[in-house]
Amino acid sequence: MKFKITLIALFLCAINLTAQEISDTSFGNGLINFTAKDSSFSIKFAPRFQVRSESSWDHNGTQYGSPDHTFIVRRARLKFDGYAYSPKLKYKIELGLSNRDISGADEFNRDTPRIILDAVLMWSFAENWELWAGQTKLPGNVERVVSSANLQLIDRSLLNSRFNIDRDLGIQLRHNSNLGGNFLMREKLAISQGEGRNVSEGNQGGLQYTARLELLPFGAFKSKGDYSQSDLKREAKPKLMLGFTYNYNQGAVRERGFAGDYMIRTDGSIYETDQTTIFADAMFKYDGFSFMGEYAKRTADDEIATEADGVTPTGDIVLTGNALNLQAGYLFKSNYEIAARFTTVEYEAITNALPTKQYTLGVNKFIVGHKLKVQSDLSYTTLNGNEDNITFRLGFDIHF
Repeated sequence: MKFKITLIALFLCAINLTAQEISDTSFGNGLINFTAKDSSFSIKFAPRFQVRSESSWDHNGTQYGSPDHTFIVRRARLKFDGYAYSPKLKYKIELGLSNRDISGADEFNRDTPRIILDAVLMWSFAENWELWAGQTKLPGNVERVVSSANLQLIDRSLLNSRFNIDRDLGIQLRHNSNLGGNFLMREKLAISQGEGRNVSEGNQGGLQYTARLELLPFGAFKSKGDYSQSDLKREAKPKLMLGFTYNYNQGAVRERGFAGDYMIRTDGSIYETDQTTIFADAMFKYDGFSFMGEYAKRTADDEIATEADGVTPTGDIVLTGNALNLQAGYLFKSNYEIAARFTTVEYEAITNALPTKQYTLGVNKFIVGHKLKVQSDLSYTTLNGNEDNITFRLGFDIHF
């Protein structure tokens, strides 16, 4: 009931703002763009949703079985951003509405839907310096930080689903500098709670520390294209970003650091172990061609969770291993795009998870860039070298 009241209040606010001032904005630039007459604040409201169908065929060792068909609203979100008091103090709020957006209720978030995705302040306190505070994405692998609104294929890769570090609550310090000519460098540091988003019952383990370095030898991409897939701006000159991330989750209490099951012992205490994740990635664009490559590796001090005696296994195992993801596409002048992706995931033997490879081919039609598009892709997956699954997906995105 409270959730419904909140939504009604948000929409009434939006209607009220519209009544005060008629916006001349166009589709894809936000449903509402409002700036106070005294310039003391601004707000942009931009809802979006993604709908898709999926058909999946599993291989039983001798042949593929009958397909499973699913129709889902994959994402449905309300996004607010702007500045408060001064243009140097920006904010972002993003709320999730779909089942996949809000799932994950447990005793550590009071068994409530995880509606809040982002709630963060960004303060430009000095030239080329920003301080962020709140809940938002950590500076992890480039594929994860790219918004789900700006993906080249219908969803992110297996590398990302297994090893990303996602959102967390804490502070971030960001800096950028020019090393000469067009060569840019960006540094990002974060200290966060270490258990993911919407945790409300205290920090169960230690803190999480993240550092990322980005090098752009040929200068900045158009319209922040290093964090948007597909070369929609058709870069006139080659552009490249090289990124390196180190993440250390001290005393991690979940199987994947920020996510997965809490490793709870029979006596009610929680198993803790230090987890380390590293990423190396690249984004390249030129004249309609785009390429993204990523490598990820996660290790842990002790992968097997044990009871308080330090010997008896609890049954929980930290997901450790490494993955490689390669993705490329070409955008034709008709705004059709073909894209392909290859992902391989290798797990540590102790996890008892089998190595996986996935090959994906996609076709996109951009009507208004990423704001209004139709996408389809076909994936073939092998498990330990054997045929495992074929999945076809078709969907559309609409972002006001």
